[in-house]
Amino acid sequence: MNLKTLLILLMASLHLTIRGSAQQAQDLQLWYQQPAEKWMTQALPLGNGYLGAMFFGGIDKERIQFTEGSLWAGGKGAHPEYNFGIRENAAKVLPTIRALLAEGKYKEAHQLANKELTGQIHQTKGKTPAIDFGAQQTMGDLMVTVSRKGEVADYSRSLDLATATGSVRYKVGKDQYTRSYFGNYPSKVMVYHYTCTSPQTYTIAFQTPHVKDHEAFENQVYRFGGHLQNNGQAFETAYQIRTDGKLSFKDGSLSVADAHYMTIAHTAATEYRLQFPDYKGHDYQKDNQMTMAGIRNKDFKKLQKEALTDYQSLFDRVQFSLSNGPQSNALPTDQRLAAHYQGTVDLGLERLYFQYGRYLMISGSRPGAISMNLQGKWNDSTDPPWAADFHANINLQMIYWPAEITNLSECHIPYLDLTQSIVEPGRLTAKHFFGTKGWVVNTMLNAYGFTSPGWEFPWGFFPGGAGWMSRHLWEHYAFTKDKEFLQKKAYPILKEASLFWMDYLTKDAQGYLISSPSYSPEHGGISMGATMDHQIAWDLLSNTYKATQILNTDAAFAAQIKEVKDRIQPNQIGSWGQLQEWKEDKDDSTSRHRHVSHLYGLYPGYQISPNSSPDLAQAAKVTLNARGDEGTGWSLAWKINFWSRLLDGDRAYQLFHNLLKPVDQAGVNMSNGGGSYANLLCAHPPFQLDGNMGATAGIAEMLLQSHNEVIHLLPALPSAWPDGEMKGLKARGNVTVDQKWEDGQLVQVRLVAQETGTYTIQYKALVKEIRLTKNKAITLGKEL
Repeated sequence: MNLKTLLILLMASLHLTIRGSAQQAQDLQLWYQQPAEKWMTQALPLGNGYLGAMFFGGIDKERIQFTEGSLWAGGKGAHPEYNFGIRENAAKVLPTIRALLAEGKYKEAHQLANKELTGQIHQTKGKTPAIDFGAQQTMGDLMVTVSRKGEVADYSRSLDLATATGSVRYKVGKDQYTRSYFGNYPSKVMVYHYTCTSPQTYTIAFQTPHVKDHEAFENQVYRFGGHLQNNGQAFETAYQIRTDGKLSFKDGSLSVADAHYMTIAHTAATEYRLQFPDYKGHDYQKDNQMTMAGIRNKDFKKLQKEALTDYQSLFDRVQFSLSNGPQSNALPTDQRLAAHYQGTVDLGLERLYFQYGRYLMISGSRPGAISMNLQGKWNDSTDPPWAADFHANINLQMIYWPAEITNLSECHIPYLDLTQSIVEPGRLTAKHFFGTKGWVVNTMLNAYGFTSPGWEFPWGFFPGGAGWMSRHLWEHYAFTKDKEFLQKKAYPILKEASLFWMDYLTKDAQGYLISSPSYSPEHGGISMGATMDHQIAWDLLSNTYKATQILNTDAAFAAQIKEVKDRIQPNQIGSWGQLQEWKEDKDDSTSRHRHVSHLYGLYPGYQISPNSSPDLAQAAKVTLNARGDEGTGWSLAWKINFWSRLLDGDRAYQLFHNLLKPVDQAGVNMSNGGGSYANLLCAHPPFQLDGNMGATAGIAEMLLQSHNEVIHLLPALPSAWPDGEMKGLKARGNVTVDQKWEDGQLVQVRLVAQETGTYTIQYKALVKEIRLTKNKAITLGKEL
């Protein structure tokens, strides 16, 4: 242990004595001894599913930055011809591009594809405008000025995951200042509550970069209506003030004088509607009026109780504990993160990170709201990185990886709704760009159904997007066994996504069906037969076929699916033992590229497995070893899941440790800058939510797997976690699983199924079938 770490631990010990033993019980808190200065790396996230807010905890002036997820620039009214970059010649040139690729003329194929297939510059009705892709937008900031006279002492800023409550506490002389912040999903408000032991004066002002249309204060409710300069999208934010002080309004600012307490109940809405082609029509002002009317008789305590009951009904489903190692929350989280990376074992921090991912899922994605984007619901910019869009070549999907396995199926629904909404625009892209039936989405996806290839070719070209997004519909069924959902929502979407691949795949000289033109995100150039495309097509067709059997429908179509699936180019092992990324054996063993796209079949797919395909699993290991254990934040998170599926818990844990590397850099690093900011948000860098969510899924995957119709217990338990307990994870088949282990050995498992039936469970080499009765728990002990 170096001197710096020793001093930190000694200071922490002293601080623990001061804070008292109660702090030890608060082991699901992020906490800090100073206000945040930087939005991306230090502010703390709150949300109610609709709104995402970040609070700084400033002493004299609090900044609460917020946005509503559907506030989006771009689209230009979502006219189909404009928004999708439809090209009359696009589909017509595909045979020529394929022929050039088959002849090895990659440069010529690239040039032609860039000219005719890229949606960024297109020819529509004799014009060549550039697509205004747009970006998700911040709505603005609430700035709350707090009066005080004197020096501040005992400052603390925290976020309690157990209650989803942000807090700020400090003293000035004998006065105790406290703030409590939380999101309330049932009432659709954010709540900010201020108290002080002596009367205070507060000033509240709303600041926005957008155009003001109207502003008013009436009956203790402030309203601000505005629109985006870019596309005219209208929005309104409103907040109600309750206080024992005196309220006044002047020049856009609210003043509250002589107040012992002040409660702000805050909401926002836009005219956006998730419906192609216009994406307009939501009565956002009426929505806000109903929200404000709905809380008229709810004071702070009622809003708090309602929010807590709702939140804990989801959060408390999963409990995770790790024992036999340090778990103290005595250090502030920023110092704790640094000490952990320097070698101080902190199992409590690792547990905290897992539950933080579930907190972010609950806070950012609830039924009725729009899907989370690259930054979840947290964006402070009008020009965020990568537009804070719905990136469909891994990032968006990764954000929702933990939804089912960590028992938050309801939180998956906004993503599934988004997927359903882009089928219709996806048909246009399939028809005009690819000349196929079905639907497709490429890399870039915005709130206005932009499903075409974007950016310079081939960066935004990714025909596998719809197939990957459709996998989530199948997974939702696999975990919930909701047959009505499968029949009415999932199967039609799976079927149309399958139709695309059945049209798009073309026969090569060896008689295999391959993807051409093809691109392995975001590595290499245009190609024929990228492995990831084939794995996605195989996975999609497999799941669609299963759906036909479960629903007893489309027998002729099912036979076609099976025939196409069986002819897809199989996975190949290359000259140095690697899993090939392309049809050609051209992998570079020195490449450290962040994308390992050709391992889709290992995770999230299940085409590759140590049990069913050991040779391919070994080739996947060779590939992962060559790519190394560095990368962007989301890349590290994906590798956690890869190594978990390869049943190597210690390697998965090493990747998790790497993801907890402290990062302060907010700029772009596309190679090896991944880690975690002081607020535990994932550093790509910059911030992307996919790393947090991918790692949360990866931790669950270490402890429970069920992708091959077997409930595999503790499949990749790392040696760093010799003793622990995980309750409430979900296995496919809608089985809830509780596990307890000691000295690295499973000592107890409890299973509860939602359907009566026979289930296969595995622990190490033991595989056995057990009969489970609906809603009746079965507990097995050391006989396993």
